[in-house]
Amino acid sequence: MRLTVVGAGPAYSDDPGAVGACYLVRSGGGAIALDLGHGAFAGLAARIPPERLETVAISHLHPDHFVDLVPLRHYLRYHLVPPGRVRIDAPADLASRLDDLNAEPGFTAAALDIVPLESGVRALGPFELEAARVTHTADSFAFRVSDGTGGPGLVYSGDIGLAGDLHPLVRAGDTLLIEVSFGAGPVPADASHLDGPAVGAFAAETGAGRVLLTHLLMGSDPALAIRSVQDRYAGPVELVAPGFEAEI
Repeated sequence: MRLTVVGAGPAYSDDPGAVGACYLVRSGGGAIALDLGHGAFAGLAARIPPERLETVAISHLHPDHFVDLVPLRHYLRYHLVPPGRVRIDAPADLASRLDDLNAEPGFTAAALDIVPLESGVRALGPFELEAARVTHTADSFAFRVSDGTGGPGLVYSGDIGLAGDLHPLVRAGDTLLIEVSFGAGPVPADASHLDGPAVGAFAAETGAGRVLLTHLLMGSDPALAIRSVQDRYAGPVELVAPGFEAEI
């Protein structure tokens, strides 16, 4: 499997190149996108015809993780002849959110096939997509993507307040693509996110093969964030940005 980071930004940024969360995973002619945040559609469409996606898996219903489903919907409905459709694995309220956002009942169903998420494994083309509920919003999920051969997979945290919620997904040797919103820390008491010390401790505990950090908040020091993970975890640690690629 090959991971391409389309976007890795938080909800707001002073970086003009920042793009909301979107991670493209390809293997054996298939492709899955994990989240589709603000500004991500263009980068996704530049890399793969979006209609070829097995699914877009949406971790939770904060706009910086799903709002570019709107341009995806328009592309499928108005650019393709005949119009196309794409499967979306997402929290159950997604369709009503998008319909309300656009003040148009049926807006979502015109091009997007919503499959409500639950914890468990689903087969999608050459992939196995495993979902687990995590602490963030009332209906938030993390994902593990694998090729079904039993080898290492990619575990994506989405936004998460307790790293331990990922225990059902992580196998030794997996690549951990995990938010580090508050950098070197600490995390404010009212924020359901992670910092580097929590990430490092969890990666060490679970035997992760590699840590890829994402969703670092504006104003945080990237070097300090990385170092705070490395203080607790001896494996490779990188902070990803749009264009980053890795073999899984």
